[in-house]
Amino acid sequence: MTIVRRLRSECPWDREQTHHSIRHSLIEEAYEVVEAIDHNDLEELKKELGDLLLVRRHPHVFADTKVGSVKDVKTNWERIKMSEGRTSLMDGVPKELPALLRAHRLQEKASKVGFDWKKKEDVWGKVREEIDELQAAEKLGSHEQVEDEFGDLLFALVNYARFVNVNPENALRRSTRKFAQRFQGVEEELRRHGKRIEHSTLDEMDAIWNEGKRREK
Repeated sequence: MTIVRRLRSECPWDREQTHHSIRHSLIEEAYEVVEAIDHNDLEELKKELGDLLLVRRHPHVFADTKVGSVKDVKTNWERIKMSEGRTSLMDGVPKELPALLRAHRLQEKASKVGFDWKKKEDVWGKVREEIDELQAAEKLGSHEQVEDEFGDLLFALVNYARFVNVNPENALRRSTRKFAQRFQGVEEELRRHGKRIEHSTLDEMDAIWNEGKRREK
């Protein structure tokens, strides 16, 4: 608790964090711990569990390193990770992470060394380009090509999410939860009228769905 109090006081990155902003990091750290367990690597397991203390990579708090911004903290964090024996910035992002979260983290890592888009508008242009390529593949390509292009589109959307400061994993979880709640509302309304959803028409379900959305607003 003493360490965390100091970090929240002296580290610009830590000061910005909330339970919601850091929950994706908790997921990532959990996957890294599991990966070390799966490889029976006790030394790596010690490091991953030690990451929860947030000490080794905070020399701007516990040593003499000077930082002026959150960006400086993130850049320094990656430099320290590389000095610990990693050969690539892509190392350390568990392959088992949920796909959207892993794409987001890999893009973040590349951006810290300047490998990134300059303008949000250019990223959106890439999204549009990937949409066109997906539609072309659907008309002329194989299933594998369609899958590749669909993946490229998702990857481009994750990039755009970074530029508008949205975590794509959190955003999709929220939309998925919202869909489930609205669908359950449709089921409940039909039951209220003595109907089963499997015996209802699409028009009936759509009408209830749209009414539910209207009430939300």
